[in-house]
Amino acid sequence: MSAGLVILIVLLIAFVGFFLGRTRAYKSAGGDIRKLHSRPNYYGLTVAIYAAVPALLFTILWLLLQPLYIESQVSKMIDAVDIPDGGSLDLVMTDVRRISDGLDVAVNAGTMTEDQIATMRADLSDLRARLGEVGIAVASDVQQNVLDAAREYRKLSTKLQIAMSVIVIGLSLAGAFISMMRIQPDYRARNTSEHAIKALLILSSFVAILTTLGIISSLLFETVHFFQLYRASDFFFNLTWNPQFRGGSDLGILPLLWGTLYVSFVALIFAVPIGLLAAIYLSEYASKNVRSFAKPAIEVLAGIPTIVYGLFALITVGPLLRDYFAQPLGMGNSSSSVLTAGIVLGVMLIPFVSSLSDDVINAVPQAMRDGSYGLGATKSETIKQVILPAALPGVVGAVLLAASRAIGETMIVVMGAGAAAKLSLNPFEAMTTITVKIVSQLTGDTEFASPETLVAFALGLSLFVVTLGLNILALYIVRKYREQYE
Repeated sequence: MSAGLVILIVLLIAFVGFFLGRTRAYKSAGGDIRKLHSRPNYYGLTVAIYAAVPALLFTILWLLLQPLYIESQVSKMIDAVDIPDGGSLDLVMTDVRRISDGLDVAVNAGTMTEDQIATMRADLSDLRARLGEVGIAVASDVQQNVLDAAREYRKLSTKLQIAMSVIVIGLSLAGAFISMMRIQPDYRARNTSEHAIKALLILSSFVAILTTLGIISSLLFETVHFFQLYRASDFFFNLTWNPQFRGGSDLGILPLLWGTLYVSFVALIFAVPIGLLAAIYLSEYASKNVRSFAKPAIEVLAGIPTIVYGLFALITVGPLLRDYFAQPLGMGNSSSSVLTAGIVLGVMLIPFVSSLSDDVINAVPQAMRDGSYGLGATKSETIKQVILPAALPGVVGAVLLAASRAIGETMIVVMGAGAAAKLSLNPFEAMTTITVKIVSQLTGDTEFASPETLVAFALGLSLFVVTLGLNILALYIVRKYREQYE
């Protein structure tokens, strides 16, 4: 029984328990609800909570711990001779999981039977090719111990899945039964329900924090694993990016970091002046009718999919820059360049800078404008000497948030700037960024435990640190230098 079906059964038990609990509350009061401490629905909700919440929490905990237990048991079946040269136990366990999944797919597709799986031998059945027929790729020829481990992996998974189903459904039924037995006219069902809902609200408020901690933990653990296989000094200071899945890779982050910062710098050079000037016009010069049309029209740019921007860079902006600037100046012959990606990325960032800056400028009190006009200043002088200085912290925060968005962009860069990792000042040359290489290292049939794949997590953690630093800097500037106006 799958986990999804178990959860569905638990929810069904909770749903039925709600109506049974409400009915029992009616009966306990002899049909007179005035004798009840709480409204009948609260009694039903209490039964539903006791039926669903403990069972669902147990299910989540089980699903988190089950893979760890299975792998700890199955890994004991792998001998040192089963680990290929240059490989690791993690790589072999990756094959074990793939073979186990492939056998399940083959059984469901009807190409294998359970009896065949139980009696097959790795050296006679050409298991790699048979798994390939059902879409499961295995990195190397399957050894007998690896096949035995995969069979044991399937067996343990099935047993634990059955055990989980029985325990979770039993826990749900027990919770519903115990809650039903507690229903009496003086039972404080409303208090119990409200405390449970309050706990749910508290948990919801921590979702963002827990998600951030989960992201950091997943990146950190895999990054530590990567640095156990590849020297940190080479990663941070090597000037070459040349991954080779056959071994002997050069995985220096500097060319990728340079490309990321270069493209982001070009994008901000394009987006910040246009976005800021648009914000000044909308907040200070535009009439109400013009503003009601222009502001939503600008913000439409933020809703365009990045793949569309990428096509615009590939088909229009790139050839235009190549034919009219790069080739005549003798600076390049490719339509993929830093300038191509930077300009299109800047167009995408315009609504970020414009909308945030417009909100900040509008937040400047009208009394400051009136005071400036009263002293004889013109509108332009008021904007330059009063409004912009007052709004500057918010504008700087908007620019830094836009920079974080630029650093994390992928699709525009891969279609506009290319995939060449290099250190160059020529804006008409193709370069690449950290995000592009994260995608490329995790794409295709790669060994998850190899340095060439794990480097994606080190790149992701580096990018996370950079963007987090920019966000913290933006919040610091806004909070520290924001002036409070009466």
